[in-house]
Amino acid sequence: MEEQQHKRRVRYKGTHPRTYTEKYKEHNPEKYADTIEKVIRKGSTPAGMHLPIMVKEILDFLQIKPGQKGLDATLGYGGHTRKMLEQLQGSGHIYALDVDPIEIVKTKERLRQAGFDGDRLTVIQENFANIDRIAAEQGAFDFVLADLGVSSMQIDNPDRGFSYKVEGPLDLRLNPEKGVSAAERLRELTQKELEGMLVENSDEPYAVEIAAEITKTLRSRKPIQTTTQLREVIEKALAFLPDNREKKDIVKKTCQRTFQALRIDVNSEFEVLEAFLDKLPDALAPNGRVAVLTFHSGEDRMVKKAFKQGKKQGVFREISEEVIRPSAEECRQNGRARSTKMRWAVKNC
Repeated sequence: MEEQQHKRRVRYKGTHPRTYTEKYKEHNPEKYADTIEKVIRKGSTPAGMHLPIMVKEILDFLQIKPGQKGLDATLGYGGHTRKMLEQLQGSGHIYALDVDPIEIVKTKERLRQAGFDGDRLTVIQENFANIDRIAAEQGAFDFVLADLGVSSMQIDNPDRGFSYKVEGPLDLRLNPEKGVSAAERLRELTQKELEGMLVENSDEPYAVEIAAEITKTLRSRKPIQTTTQLREVIEKALAFLPDNREKKDIVKKTCQRTFQALRIDVNSEFEVLEAFLDKLPDALAPNGRVAVLTFHSGEDRMVKKAFKQGKKQGVFREISEEVIRPSAEECRQNGRARSTKMRWAVKNC
């Protein structure tokens, strides 16, 4: 019997590890704290991590008090949840929701190791569109946070297919156990539907050209099953642009918008947000506070409209009249914070 040869782990290259797996130090923040600090100081997010955005602004608004009951509608890496739990000072409870079956297990264990167990925290795999169901079971909430951004650990992991920058399956599902992948979705849509999706979900200026090229590629029986294959189709669709310094930036932004539009479609993100906003008032206790972080103009318009309508109807006594943005310093330290917008509302007595 042939002896199995031990395969050594790919060693960390030091200053510039390239792939997700090479960055194994960044996946172990407790063990390699110095490395994590260096990566963050450079303005990057360590692989496998997510830096919570606008923590100070959120806590300043929510005014969390010991003994209160809260909901983190989008648990993610758990950074916001942890900060809110600290505000409770050991008295009160937070319920945290997430649809991602992969990350929710890791985050729950991470928070447990930080000292937050079932006495203070309940983690539930559930879509925040079902906030009414959670409130019916647990009672109305004194504070609610919804961070609508995709977590960095989802974006960075090539197996999830969220980024055009690395090769991976074209999936884009927040819950890969449900629904259809982005690759399957592309095969379902007509050229006109593709065009409409790109315009509605990401305001894509080259929607016509991209939709036409995707349709042409699929009709010729060429596969679009990986992130790289979709990126190449986008590059081909934009081949008519003059080769100059601007083209590279245009292609990059078009890839970002196209992947965003597909992700929103695959996960029914606008429909989910609409359901959440519709059910939110009944899930809030009297004087309850809610803060929502958005990363797309369409999401922000929906939140703004719902809060304005709620105030007009007397549901909310106060809302943020202007959008709140992260500080310049936070954007410098965390580039993924730049597109963030925060809006808030306070329920009537």
